[in-house]
Parts: sequence; structure tokens; C-alpha cells
Amino acid sequence: MSEAIKQPSAEPMILLQGVNKWYGQFHVLKDINLSVQPGERIVLCGPSGSGKSTTIRCINRLEEHQQGRIVVDGTELTSDLKHIEAIRREVGMVFQHFNLFPHLTVLQNCTLAPMWVRKMPRRQAEEIAMHFLERVRIPEQANKFPGQLSGGQQQRVAIARALCMKPKIMLFDEPTSALDPEMVKEVLDTMIGLAEDGMTMLCVTHEMGFARTVANRVIFMDKGEIVEEAEPNTFFTNPQNERTKLFLSQILH
Repeated sequence: MSEAIKQPSAEPMILLQGVNKWYGQFHVLKDINLSVQPGERIVLCGPSGSGKSTTIRCINRLEEHQQGRIVVDGTELTSDLKHIEAIRREVGMVFQHFNLFPHLTVLQNCTLAPMWVRKMPRRQAEEIAMHFLERVRIPEQANKFPGQLSGGQQQRVAIARALCMKPKIMLFDEPTSALDPEMVKEVLDTMIGLAEDGMTMLCVTHEMGFARTVANRVIFMDKGEIVEEAEPNTFFTNPQNERTKLFLSQILH
């Protein structure tokens, strides 16, 4: 029997259905349901400890969910290592702290995964790395070590490194919160560029200007639940939930 032709627009890139997670007795994620279409850009916001980072860390199995389903690009995330590896090849992740290898140059940091995971020849990996270092506007830093760069530059290297794996999805976990204020803009500008290229993105951030500019949807989480989600204009001008209103009144001075 031949397979039915998939309608690409109907197939979510990321699907979370009834996802629950506990740390011991602490119920950190409560029945999370989320569907992300290809090319969609989602910003997750909310107070500290609301489950935002845990949600996106579950999508590439950095955290393990105990109940519910997570499907990424058609592959269900289970304890099957093959599935986890397949998903991680398609999902790039940028953390709050840059997680670069200090003993490797910028170029070596960017070529390591393509060469080891994708078995790419060094020359091809270096060409791709230079392409993405150009993309994040720091090609001249290729032969420096991370410790010689500013925080903003290191975070742009981390973004370039993730892009070198040619991911279909990018996850950002508070990518600007460890940066000095003057460095935040250069990282956000890089992320805006990715959004304009049509990258599927999930971003945990407190940068509400970025959410207004880039997001298709803003999701507000509190106490492990999705409390409210809406397109940015509605979210910021007409929030429906009292918890959302309180949060916005605190961060939008």
C-alpha cells in the first residue's frame, strides 16, 4: 500500500501533547500542549521557575518528560537512543552560558560537531563554519579562542556553531540574560536575521521587544502551566489572564 502524501503545512514541526514532568515531588510541567508549525517563531516568557526552560530542554531530551508525547519533525521522542540522536541532529540549541570549548578556536568549536556527527570532511566543515561566522558577522574572530572574545561575540559563535549542523529548529534558552546590556542587541539582531530566514524557533527570553518584533506567538507560563498564548499585539495590549497582566505590569515599566 502506498503512503498517503503528507500535507506539509498540516504537519507540525514540534508537537507536545499532555506533557508532564516531575523533579521528585515537584510537578514542574503540568499537561503542556503545544504545536509549532514549520517556520513559526514562538517566544516563551513567564516568571522564574515557571517551567519555560524545562519545556524547551525536553524537546531535545536534555530533560526527560514522564508523561505525554513529544514529536519533533515526525519522530517521537522516547528513550530510544536512535530517536534522540535523530532529533538532536535537527535541533540546534543556544544556552544562557555559551558552552564553548575554551581550548578550541572559534573555527574548531564550529567544525567539531559537523565532522564528528555528520562525518563531514574538514575542508567542507570549515567552509560551512566560515559561512555561518559571516552570517553572525564575526568571521575575523575565527582563529581566536573564546576567552579572547566579548560575551556578545561568544554568544554569536554559539549561534553559528548550532547553525553549522544545518538544524531545522533552533531553541534558545535565555540567550541574552548573561550578557551586558550593550551586548544584548548584537545577539538579538542575529536572532532576528534567523527569523527573517524562516527558521523554526522557540525562544525563552525576557526581551519583550524581541517578542514583539519576531514572534508569531507569545506563550506565558506560570507554575508549570501554559496560562496564555496569543499573537504579540494581542498578548501585550489585551492580556486575558490576571497572572499575565501582573507579569507584564512588572516587566513593562
